[in-house]
Amino acid sequence: MPRTKQGEHMGAGHGHGHGHVTAGSANRGRLTVVLLMMLSVAGVQVVGAATTGSLALLADAGHTVTDSIGVLLALAAVWIASRPACTKRTFGYQRAEILAAAVNALVLFVLCAFIVLEAIDRLRDPSPVAGPGMVAVAAFGLIMNIAAMLVLRRGQRESLNVRGAYLEVMGDALSSLGVIVGGVLIWLTAWERTDSIISLVIAAIVVPRAWSLLREAVHVLLEATPRDMDLNEVRAHLLRQPGVVDVHDLHAWTITSGVPVMSAHVVVDDDYLTEAGRMLDELHTCLAGHFDVEHSTLQIEPVGHVNHEGARHY
Repeated sequence: MPRTKQGEHMGAGHGHGHGHVTAGSANRGRLTVVLLMMLSVAGVQVVGAATTGSLALLADAGHTVTDSIGVLLALAAVWIASRPACTKRTFGYQRAEILAAAVNALVLFVLCAFIVLEAIDRLRDPSPVAGPGMVAVAAFGLIMNIAAMLVLRRGQRESLNVRGAYLEVMGDALSSLGVIVGGVLIWLTAWERTDSIISLVIAAIVVPRAWSLLREAVHVLLEATPRDMDLNEVRAHLLRQPGVVDVHDLHAWTITSGVPVMSAHVVVDDDYLTEAGRMLDELHTCLAGHFDVEHSTLQIEPVGHVNHEGARHY
């Protein structure tokens, strides 16, 4: 086989293109269905608030509308991410899905702040509410939100972007449940402060989930090593391949949900340099099979070449 040029980066020609379908784009239809469901819920909640005089339902409608915007943002990000790669953006717009997930998390924080402030205000000055109508409208919202969660259940395990939409729908479901409980208690006891207490509980549940989503998004944006990958294990695995004597400048990061990538300099024994092509095939297959890394860029080097390189990394 022909000798590999020193310093040449190998990675193309092994089926590691950037044009594959992302986890977010695979769930585009689910996101569209959920968006339509949430808009219908918001419409019913606005009408219900007007007919029952319930500020809780009106706030819940605002909650739903804001979450609908989050789902719309997720859909927009999926569309952007599906645009093809080019010479200026070699991975296309796949990172847009992660940016959308971060924005969704921030929106959840804002919503929680609104819920807390509104709940405190209502604890000080409760307003009369028509309990039966409040319960009926909130029950409709709960049923629709549960249906939407079922639509997104599978996709939220695959995509941070879809997970953001899933968490927003979950927040709506919790909000609807809280309104139902509050409406029943108001109906039976005439104690209007109940819905304020339920709202505070909802905020306490949503905040940790929003924090988890934001933390995962920032982890990806900082190009940190994927959480389910141990680079020491990857290095050890590569070193066990025949002819490999050292691995350095090993990097792994995530472009978007389900798309990990890796690069490394692989030092091989001089006797194996003439078989560089075969070694690359085997190493790429190894990384794809054992670590689910479909795109990896490997540089084959002879012993001693590292002394001629500049700054080195892990």
